[in-house]
Amino acid sequence: MKHFYCIPAGIFLLLLASCSGNVKESKEFKTVKIDTVLSAGAQTTLQYPGKVKAAQDVNLAFRVSGTIQKIYVEDGARVSQGQLLAELDPTDYQIQLDATEAEYQQIKAEAERVMALYKENGTTPNANDKAVYGLKQITAKRQHHKDQLEYTRLYAPFNGYVQKRLFEAHETIGAGMPVISMVSSGTPEVEINLPASEYIRRGQFANYHCTFDIYPGKVYPLKFISVTPKANANQLYTMRLQLVTDGQPLPSPGMNTMVTIFCNTEQSGQLSVPSTSILQKDEKTYVFVYNPADNTVRSREVSMESLQNNGRCIITSDQLQPGEQIVSSGVHHIEDGEQVTPLPAVSKTNVGGLM
Repeated sequence: MKHFYCIPAGIFLLLLASCSGNVKESKEFKTVKIDTVLSAGAQTTLQYPGKVKAAQDVNLAFRVSGTIQKIYVEDGARVSQGQLLAELDPTDYQIQLDATEAEYQQIKAEAERVMALYKENGTTPNANDKAVYGLKQITAKRQHHKDQLEYTRLYAPFNGYVQKRLFEAHETIGAGMPVISMVSSGTPEVEINLPASEYIRRGQFANYHCTFDIYPGKVYPLKFISVTPKANANQLYTMRLQLVTDGQPLPSPGMNTMVTIFCNTEQSGQLSVPSTSILQKDEKTYVFVYNPADNTVRSREVSMESLQNNGRCIITSDQLQPGEQIVSSGVHHIEDGEQVTPLPAVSKTNVGGLM
């Protein structure tokens, strides 16, 4: 009878050992995403939203006051440099000039007679000086009134388009009041705003380009024009860039764009890693280096230099080299020396990298 009791007990122990082995074999490692450490000594990129601006955008005004006699252009009209755009009623300025012209002719004739007598010693030097200065004075007055009459006409300062008429005919305006808003038809510019952290290293900017959602697949090179030396109210510095169309469709002022800046990193030994790979713990900064030989991860201390707009950050470390693999996602759920399972790379048959 004892042999019958031993057989079930042995079977039970074998089953227990088998289950125990299956538990060990079925242990699952944490899944993490893997990325590669890159050298930051080459070009890095920055991206900022921008807006297209006309190369010239001005509000035109008369230099004298008066009543608008006629405006010769409509909103949106294309105009050429020197084209007459609007005119004030010139009556008062014409009368003023006519009166000054008559006074000028009288003083001029008298002054010439006195100067002729002086040459023949027929008058005193004092009388000659009065004649000379009197003629200069009336000549300047006559020219001023001529200019005022000319200022009753408003001309286009460059080739472009009328953006808006701000007044209509028969309205009375003062000198310097904008009458017509106009933009140039030349190659437009792009404006972006830089934070102080990027403004201070603007000397590293190498080249620029921009893209537009309405022009998919087209890249527009940009040329640097200027950057303001003073920040605006939002502590941003405005940079102006010239569009280079190279035969591509010409963007219109007001369009939104995305500007990419390529900059050279001067300091050596800097590395580029995804910002999600950074783990800050106990006032120190770490990344986890992945060893594909045994699927283990090891933490290495690094120093973070700066964050970039492309989702990466610049670091320095004596323990890390370009080309090494690091954990880029899941760093808060793993420990030093732990074995992990790398997430498969994205492919056509593995959309999202989830398989």
